[in-house]
Amino acid sequence: MTIKIFKYAGSFAENKDTARHLREEQIMPALKNAEEQVVLDFDKVTGATQSFIHALISEAIRQYSDEVFDRLIFKNCSSSLEQVVNIVADYMEEAST
Repeated sequence: MTIKIFKYAGSFAENKDTARHLREEQIMPALKNAEEQVVLDFDKVTGATQSFIHALISEAIRQYSDEVFDRLIFKNCSSSLEQVVNIVADYMEEAST
């Protein structure tokens, strides 16, 4: 499954309600299927807030731990987006220990 973030969030992803909706309606149900990968495609997205990324993926990390990154694929991320994703992932990892 591929989720095109631009379609829901525009060029700057900042709305936590949008992220929550994507998480609850698309990401988490897809991850329940042990075979399915979820591609988060950030094509045309120039940036995102930390709170957007946190709302988007924190529950998946909480539920599936680090293994979620074998099935949650980040595509077309700029270096600044990669940094935000890494910050959130590191925070969630520290919070779980």
